[in-house]
Amino acid sequence: MAEPPSVRALTAADAPAYREVRLTALQTDPLAFITTAAEFAARPLADIAARLDPTPEAVTFGAFVAGKLVGILTVAREERPALRHRGNVFGVSVLPAARGQGCGDALLRAGVAHARTWAVTSLHLGVTETQHAARRLYERHGFQVWGTQPDAVRHEGRGLAEHHLSLRL
Repeated sequence: MAEPPSVRALTAADAPAYREVRLTALQTDPLAFITTAAEFAARPLADIAARLDPTPEAVTFGAFVAGKLVGILTVAREERPALRHRGNVFGVSVLPAARGQGCGDALLRAGVAHARTWAVTSLHLGVTETQHAARRLYERHGFQVWGTQPDAVRHEGRGLAEHHLSLRL
């Protein structure tokens, strides 16, 4: 049996590997994300690095298999006083070659555990209607759909619905 993935918070030093994983995700599954591959590719590496260091309000986790970054997930706490009881999960992806090895599960466990340290009462995320495997992953971890926004995003003229999910902590 293969060794399970390891997960840790990423830092600015991980920017080149993060950029590669994120760009691959945007190129291979553009319907899953609002950001386009072209938009992300245009970002300077220094800007990406600056966003990776953990802060009291946001952490990006990486899943590693055999020492190689293969998956990413960001969890962020709302900063405005009236919303500080909420956290958000976004930017989740696992490279196609690494799927089925528990990376998504490990990333989500790490993100939820970290959110609990903030004492937030709920975590929120959105998933487009085309992302069936991602939705199943979230639902296995207790997230529940609370609403669906039709025509939430457009990709090459095609409107896609986005399912909004939350997890009570």
